[in-house]
Parts: sequence; C-alpha cells; structure tokens
Amino acid sequence: MAKDAPDCQPESLEAPIMPVPDAKPYHAPQAPSDWAARFLPAVRPGGTVLDLACGTGRHVHLARSLGLAVVAVDRDPTGLAAFADDGDVETVIADIEAGPWPLGGRRFDGVLVTNYLWRPLFPAIVGAVAADGILIYETFARGQERHGRPQRTDFHLQPNELLAPALAAGLVVIAYEQGELAGRFCSGGGAKIVQRIAAVGPDHPAALATPVALVPNRD
Repeated sequence: MAKDAPDCQPESLEAPIMPVPDAKPYHAPQAPSDWAARFLPAVRPGGTVLDLACGTGRHVHLARSLGLAVVAVDRDPTGLAAFADDGDVETVIADIEAGPWPLGGRRFDGVLVTNYLWRPLFPAIVGAVAADGILIYETFARGQERHGRPQRTDFHLQPNELLAPALAAGLVVIAYEQGELAGRFCSGGGAKIVQRIAAVGPDHPAALATPVALVPNRD
C-alpha cells in the first residue's frame, strides 16, 4: 500500500471545481485532493461516502462539510479517533490487505480512494459503488519513483489501469487523467505522477440521457 507522498493542490481556482452551495467550513490536518474536491459534490445530497484507507481523515472532513455521512476505513486508529463524537461518521479499523473485506455487500453513494493501491481490492472497491453512486480514485502512477515516495514500482499504476476495473463493473467514466502534476501545484513543492478517475453507476444523473453539468458555465 502507499499513502506517504504529498498531495497536489491547485494554485488557483482556474481548475474546474464543482459548486458547493452553503458548504460548512472544515478543518482538516491536510488539504484535500483537488480531484476529491471536484467530484465529492457529485454524491447525492445527504448520501454516504466510503473513504477507504482514509489516513488522517482529510477527506472525511471535506465530505462532512458537504453534509455527507462517511464510513471511514483504515488500519491505523489514530486518524479515526478524531471522529468519535460525530454520529454521521462510522469508523472501521481494519487491515484490508491482510484480512477480509470488512464491509460485506454494502454499497455507497460515493467511494473515495486516494494515495492507496492494493490491486486485489479492485473488485470490492468498484462493487461498493451504488447504481447511482460515484467512484473517485486517485493514486500514484508509473514514473513516480523519479519524484519520491513511494519508490516501489508495484505501488504505481500502469497506463490506463484504473479504467479496466471501472468498465468491468459497468461504471460510466466521466473523467480520467494520467500524467505529471507540476511542483507548483503540490503542497510539498515536488512534482507527482498520478492516475485518477471519476466513474458513476448507470443510474447516476451524470450517466443519464440528459446528464447534469459537472462544471458550471463561467462568464
């Protein structure tokens, strides 16, 4: 698994960000991924997000600020402890690599994975996306060893690798990126090579005959 490199942040709002009406302020220990910030608002209002390998909980904070409930899963209880008093955050302490999938057949309105890769879990991850849900996945890709951790190439996605499990599960890909994010966009100052995907179930509004606008028009 790999969750040990700085995330990249946009240096301005020129990158398309979905509008977040009446969002509450949140205070996370680390800024969220711009990919997560762009697509979490596509989760249905009041829905539940699975944040897998959630680490310090930066995206739990973001999802809660959007009025979403969260199931936060990690093997380290340290980051989960911050949500003990939040009735809309279900914390699950589990080693998802060595043990069984801890969520049974549950499905979620959003499934979020960032900076984490364990290929045997691909079927469980895409299978946890509800028919009207969204998968938001971003992690390191081939070539990241040039820029830092993780150095092990088996923790780097190969070109187009995230597309296969999403399409096999019948999800509709609404956004996909692969390549290098320049250091000026990264909170740690170093470049990062990523692959990231947003894919929805067949009943999600973005997959319908008249899809919703993912990026608002700008004058």
